[in-house]
Amino acid sequence: QVQLVESGGGLVQPGGSLRLSCAASGSILSIYAMGWYRQAPGKQRELVASITSGATINYYGSVKGRFTISRDNNNNTVYLQMYSLEPEDTAVYYCHADLRELRSGMRYDAWGQGTQVTVSS
Repeated sequence: QVQLVESGGGLVQPGGSLRLSCAASGSILSIYAMGWYRQAPGKQRELVASITSGATINYYGSVKGRFTISRDNNNNTVYLQMYSLEPEDTAVYYCHADLRELRSGMRYDAWGQGTQVTVSS
């Protein structure tokens, strides 16, 4: 069994910064990619940023130039540093991992429980 646990969300004023963390634990053989999605009220979940085990990084949409994703492969942890936050960034942020489980050998997508980010004055 694999768990993804996020932390670091909260309330921040426009223009502020936040850093999200997500640690994967459990029966993990390998993690191919990790990333962050977000879902705002009334909207579909969207991919924000991703990073592979080989450190290939992609950013999507309006976060380019404002968010930075990084990864600690030794600790199966991914981070999302968010700068210049805007009210439109308000959403629940979900951690994602494309991984292979050690016990079963199966490859699947794992998700965190989500952390709320609210940008408001």
